[in-house]
Amino acid sequence: MNARKLLDSLFVAERLKDTTRHCFTSKGRHESVAEHSWMMTLMAFFMRDEFPDADMDKVIRMCIIHDLGECFTGDIPTFEKNQTHEQIEENLLYNWVSSLPEEYAIEMRELYEEMKERKTVEAQIYKAIDGLEALIQHNLSDLSTWIPKEFDLNLTYSDDKVAFSDYLKSLREAVREDTIKKIEEAK
Repeated sequence: MNARKLLDSLFVAERLKDTTRHCFTSKGRHESVAEHSWMMTLMAFFMRDEFPDADMDKVIRMCIIHDLGECFTGDIPTFEKNQTHEQIEENLLYNWVSSLPEEYAIEMRELYEEMKERKTVEAQIYKAIDGLEALIQHNLSDLSTWIPKEFDLNLTYSDDKVAFSDYLKSLREAVREDTIKKIEEAK
């Protein structure tokens, strides 16, 4: 990618540093979308040995790009996002992706389609990490930042996304245990 196009692309992606999510950090400020993506990427890096048959470099690429559409729409919490929101985000994202040099545009479209279909083990791992990272971050944030529906969500969310993997099911259970402990300690 030539220098100008790289800079132009980074100027768009940089928006995610200031695009906040519903979740808070352990020190009490809103988490950015970029921070969420970074933590997901780190999780995938540390899970490489758990999935020896998966292309974990591809999972890492999925984690890096998965929320780029939020450069254009902002973050909409999963419990509020609907099909219309998803379609608008996808249209804006694909319009931007089409402006990239062809080899990057093709790779990104292929990754986004694979992630959307969730038929490959790599796409399933990415989607599980996406949900688990949000739950882990909620457990790290102060309970006073949780809205009422999050108490149940933190106990049930992503169960379906981890069902294909014993390792991810055990990680989900450990996150659930942390949630229960956090809620009980606040009583």
